[in-house]
Amino acid sequence: MAVQGGTVRPGSLLRPLVAADFLAKATHAQIGIALAAIGIMVGMVSFIGSIVNAANIADDGAGGTTVAAYNAWTFGISTAGLAFTKLGIALILWGIVRLLWIRVESTKVGLAKLVPNVDGKGDPAGLSGTNRYLSVTVTRTAPDAYPVHKMAFKLWSPMLVMGAMLVTAGVVFSLIEAAAGADGNTADFLTYSALAQGTEFFGEALLLAGISLLLGSILGSLRQGGGEVQQFLGLAVKTPIMPGTAKLFVALMAIGLMGAMLQFVLYLFVAGEDNPATISAWFAWLGPLREASLGLMLSGIVLALATIGTKVLPFQFLRIQEMIRNGK
Repeated sequence: MAVQGGTVRPGSLLRPLVAADFLAKATHAQIGIALAAIGIMVGMVSFIGSIVNAANIADDGAGGTTVAAYNAWTFGISTAGLAFTKLGIALILWGIVRLLWIRVESTKVGLAKLVPNVDGKGDPAGLSGTNRYLSVTVTRTAPDAYPVHKMAFKLWSPMLVMGAMLVTAGVVFSLIEAAAGADGNTADFLTYSALAQGTEFFGEALLLAGISLLLGSILGSLRQGGGEVQQFLGLAVKTPIMPGTAKLFVALMAIGLMGAMLQFVLYLFVAGEDNPATISAWFAWLGPLREASLGLMLSGIVLALATIGTKVLPFQFLRIQEMIRNGK
């Protein structure tokens, strides 16, 4: 069977070879759970440090150098803990995509024994395109991937790598910030505070973008895999048209990522300022901006999961029943 351009190919990061062992242990899930556990432990270290910091504030007041140093490093490592958890989620999603493709190959073999051989089964003419879950197209062959799916297939791994690198750089900045705070060097403390916050949260946004693109890869793989199964069986191919929830998912991811890029650029600008009052004014609204950006991306992830669970998978279950029942 011909493979359309821009699709997931066997032997790639997302799709194992056809001969892959579907009984092999799910190492992606195991490593992902381990990373999430590390994230929890790192977060607990930050939490304990914050409790110690609270005691320092009670003893010395909020303006002490010890307090400033604790604020710096606890912020840095707590954000790193979130990054570990997100990487764990990403690894598990990566494993899901690969298992999905193993499912596609096994479905081809299984349905070949169940779908009846009827006259005109590969002819899309007269085959209804209506479906209770999604609008669909009816074609003789599987259509090409959507551009957004092609982007997801290519960019999920670079996003995760860049995100991890930026979070690591942000942790380094926060440790330098902590040292400056302990020394009472206000200028360096404020400079590295801006660098740490902007860099770490841009890294967090890129990690969320990588997770979003993995969900986009799942959606694209379900679309492509469903088309491959139908074409393999010699049937007319019913392919879902991108629903509104998926379009909104893409929009929220893009807007959130642009907001994260904006806060990063503005934090770099603030790092060059030397007036504490001006810096504090910038910090007052840049924090909510970065949180809102991450919130938009998380909202998009919710919509992607809803699209998979309430639209795409039910559509495929219904289509399988239709193929077995009618042979078309």
